[in-house]
Amino acid sequence: VQLQASGGGLVQAGGSLRLSCAVSGSIFSINDMGWYRQTPGKQRELVATIASGGSANYADSVKGRFTISRDNAKNTVYLQMNSLKTEDTAVYYCNAIVTSLLGEYDYWGQGTLVTVSS
Repeated sequence: VQLQASGGGLVQAGGSLRLSCAVSGSIFSINDMGWYRQTPGKQRELVATIASGGSANYADSVKGRFTISRDNAKNTVYLQMNSLKTEDTAVYYCNAIVTSLLGEYDYWGQGTLVTVSS
């Protein structure tokens, strides 16, 4: 099972970016999917998660600005980030709880850098 994240980059404050993360491999099912972020010297923090049925959960710092969604047919999770702030600068990691031949495990993508300039 592999998670491939994409969509990071440099954007000015107030701008938007859309992250994508595709899950591939011999997958039976995908449960929760999510996005986390980390800055140097800090612990990785939750940004948003979405259950297989579509219910979403957000960190207070991104509520109203970020939207998480998923396409179950494509095994892909998205994070639409609007009204970006400089404090959103971080490496963003996607996460998925996947059931495969090996059982149910927690998988992480490689991280994609989002830089918001003032």
